[in-house]
Amino acid sequence: MRILVDIGHPAHVHLFKNLIWSLGRKGHEVKITTRDKDIALHLLNAYGLKYENQGKHYRGLLNKMYGVLKFDYRLYKVAKKFKPDILTSMGSPYATHVAKLIGKPSITFDDTEHSRIEHILYSPFTDAICTPSCFKKDLGPKQVRFNGYHELAYLHPNYFKPDPSVLDELNLTKNDKFFILRFVSWSASHDIGQKGFIDKTGLIKNLGEHGTVLITSEGPLTKEIEKFKITISPEKIHDLLYYATMYIGEGATMATEAGILGTPSIYLSSLVGTMGNFDELEKEYGLVYSFTDSQKARRMINELLNENNLKIKWQKKREKLLKEKIDVTAWMIDFIERYPESFYEYKN
Repeated sequence: MRILVDIGHPAHVHLFKNLIWSLGRKGHEVKITTRDKDIALHLLNAYGLKYENQGKHYRGLLNKMYGVLKFDYRLYKVAKKFKPDILTSMGSPYATHVAKLIGKPSITFDDTEHSRIEHILYSPFTDAICTPSCFKKDLGPKQVRFNGYHELAYLHPNYFKPDPSVLDELNLTKNDKFFILRFVSWSASHDIGQKGFIDKTGLIKNLGEHGTVLITSEGPLTKEIEKFKITISPEKIHDLLYYATMYIGEGATMATEAGILGTPSIYLSSLVGTMGNFDELEKEYGLVYSFTDSQKARRMINELLNENNLKIKWQKKREKLLKEKIDVTAWMIDFIERYPESFYEYKN
């Protein structure tokens, strides 16, 4: 089978990497296409994944509208040459448009309920939309649900083994307390108009009294807090998250990753309440706490800082989650290899 995987964001590299490797080992031919967005190319290179770069990612709604036409055309040329049997992506309109143009099925993965623009652009053209079972939105008859989260495609113990050597790079040990903070740029189409932390400096000062503060940020930081920015390679961030005392941030994906890894996770965003995975991770498993109010988030952070054996408690919660959720990569492989029979089986 020939499969074209279209990647549009660094998080998609993580989502599909084990799928790509597994399909390759099973004798399938996989073609990766991507755009130059944030650290997507860095991650693909770090994992030794060959790809075709279709150009720089566009910012701003008008530029993105032009980008749809441009990237549709470029992907069409690649697909005509590669001749895929199936195209798959994480909410990529380009992959679904091109699949329709060449008469091949498109399988789309999605876990972001508030991505209204993306839904409008891809849903009429795709053949199947695969979402977590906790996904709040009904995307119609094409939707199929699986009992897991996208992050389990790469953080499930079948694939992820934490590497403690990342701590050496930062002069830390497993016994040290340290906190990972994540600030986003709010420039993605589904993030426009949203907001997160207001008093970043006050938060950092508070946490600094308890341990080391490490920051990862999509946008520029002020001179005052730039010194806290993480210097490790991006592909090592999950190892660092695993050993962290706590995650605090505006990034939804990293908040989910931290919780799944058994690290206490505080998520602050005006988007809270729109995503089913956060409802489930908080109410069913107690791994992530979500807030729209900075002061409430700060109070929870202080409560957790005063708890004993915090990481041990969260690792037990993680064990419960792993017992109840599936290996998502294995599910993805099965769905693609047996499509369209798999669609009707899982749909029913």
